[in-house]
Amino acid sequence: MTTSTHPSSQKPISQKLGLTARIFIGMIAGIIIGALLQWLFDDSGDFSFSVFGLHVSTYALLVDGIFNVVGSIFIASLKMLVVPLVFVSLVCGTSSLSDPSKLGRLGGKSILLYIGTTAIAISLAVSFALLVAPGEGLNLTTESTFVAKEAPSLGQVIINMMPTNPINAMAQGNMLQIIVFAVFFGIAMAMTGDTGKRLTAVFEDFSTVIMKLVTILMNLAPYGVFVLMAKLFATIGFDTIASLLKYFLLVVFVLLLHAFVSYPIILKALSGLSPLILIRKMRDAALFAFSTSSSSATLPITMETAIKKLGVKRSVASFTVPLGSTINMDGTAIMQGVATVFIAQVYAVDLSLGDYMMVILTATLASIGTAGVPGVGLIMLAMVLQQVNLPVEGIALIIGVDRLLDMTRTAVNVTGDCMVACIVGKSENELDIEVYNDPNAGIKDEEVDFEHFDKNS
Repeated sequence: MTTSTHPSSQKPISQKLGLTARIFIGMIAGIIIGALLQWLFDDSGDFSFSVFGLHVSTYALLVDGIFNVVGSIFIASLKMLVVPLVFVSLVCGTSSLSDPSKLGRLGGKSILLYIGTTAIAISLAVSFALLVAPGEGLNLTTESTFVAKEAPSLGQVIINMMPTNPINAMAQGNMLQIIVFAVFFGIAMAMTGDTGKRLTAVFEDFSTVIMKLVTILMNLAPYGVFVLMAKLFATIGFDTIASLLKYFLLVVFVLLLHAFVSYPIILKALSGLSPLILIRKMRDAALFAFSTSSSSATLPITMETAIKKLGVKRSVASFTVPLGSTINMDGTAIMQGVATVFIAQVYAVDLSLGDYMMVILTATLASIGTAGVPGVGLIMLAMVLQQVNLPVEGIALIIGVDRLLDMTRTAVNVTGDCMVACIVGKSENELDIEVYNDPNAGIKDEEVDFEHFDKNS
């Protein structure tokens, strides 16, 4: 008599490693390969070969060809899920609310927390920038120019939140309009009796399938992260980083300080939850955010982390996390604070205490006023510089290192999104403490057997 072994007990080595470990390995491997490519090759055609009479550069084939195509597909696949995930999750969460006034409390608490953390972030940035003085003694010049785009007013942003065409809002990925329409749709479902209940069941099924799709993409993430890192480090200008090393290291320091000191203090003070658990469970989402440099692309992973790993109920997470990905600009605010002081020092402009207070106020309010605008970080920085009469052209000095800093500040932003979701969830009794404290929560859900489908799971 022979005994059969279940297929899941014979996992390949790649599946024995946790998802976080696999993503980290992919990231490190991509950085090494990218740095080696930049060292060994250039885009002038060295190490080239001919195919059917065509002259092909190995560097171009790898970096501009394979890495670019695979990386772009990976980012596009993540963005593909954002609109259906936010809409379906928010409709499900809103339709399940028995107290309509709860939406007002969720919105008020979330916005106040996001504005508060942004004010703290830029205050830290300005303080440390004045202490370290990263721009003193530098005589930097650049041939690049920067033309600031006009930012919409806060009033216009509020007006634009109301969708005139919900389908068009979804097609354009306008998150604030999608949130507003989903909330109204969910409320209408809750007030429609049996019809609403039947429709809720359909949306619940949609939500389950979409979350499974998120899990599938998460298991493909190590490969996507690898090509993104390889392309970046094969093209980044390390000479630019060297010339701006003091500025670069200061921004990274304040970002890490905000993530590992400010957030834990706020979380502990307002909810009593363990900050170490939050930081440990944010690893996957933070690595995704670091690799993609996009809060929107990371949104499906952030949502899954908040709901499955941190225990935030969907009625809260489906509202606070998408809102945070749109208006939570803590990482960007830190860059703005340091960059403002840096540019002022490079151009030898003395700013008064009142000017620095204006920088803090402007950047904090601009985090909502420019929500959802492409290139929001640079638009906000241009607004801040104009407010204190600094040359907007100074932005061109720091653009060269902004790509790497953008990766780090995006990881900080998504951590802040989940922290606020936990605080709001705890205050509304919509957070499962057992799931939050369980170190293995959500890990089982990350496993996907691509060779065998269990339809009953």
